[in-house]
Amino acid sequence: MHSSSARVPIVYVVDDDDAVRGALDALLGSVRLRCEAFASAEDFLAVVDRTMRGCILLDVRMPGMSGLELQRKLQEQGIVLPVVIVTGHGDVPMAVRALKAGASDFIEKPFNEQDLLDRIQKYLKDDQDYWQAQQAREDAAARFSLLTPRELAVMELIAAGGHSKRIAAQLGIQGRTVDVHRFNIMRKVGVRTLAELLQFWSSAQQTPQS
Repeated sequence: MHSSSARVPIVYVVDDDDAVRGALDALLGSVRLRCEAFASAEDFLAVVDRTMRGCILLDVRMPGMSGLELQRKLQEQGIVLPVVIVTGHGDVPMAVRALKAGASDFIEKPFNEQDLLDRIQKYLKDDQDYWQAQQAREDAAARFSLLTPRELAVMELIAAGGHSKRIAAQLGIQGRTVDVHRFNIMRKVGVRTLAELLQFWSSAQQTPQS
């Protein structure tokens, strides 16, 4: 098993079958994807944390804690790694339950190697996109935290589509003062155009996810 590294995309294989873990490790290594393999849900749960990046290949039926139970515990901990359920033919109904509970996908054993790799690449990209969006939201929120209460009030009205005269009337200030506030807002946020400003504002307003 390779050592874990935060923020490096890794495919986490959780399967009690030694042969399956070995085959998946070799397959992923052949296309230069990092892999960490775990023989039980309990082993993975002991090391998983919210800094991990990548996706999980999860056997649905294992001794001890099942894949479904692990999936539930990951959700409780706010772990947002995409989960691909790996299942035998007879476990398809259980895999469907996992999908309804939030798993990203499932694939049946024996699986087509290229099909599996294609799906893994998709979910690695999804995970990357998720964290990039989270980072953009945090960066935007940090920039707007620099605004004074008055600048923030002006910003909210700008985002609502107000022009300087209307904003001035709503806040009981001069139109020129609104323009000064707008200039200071754009300087603090680090943008040159209204479109950029509104884009950052939209990012900052996104609800943070666990």
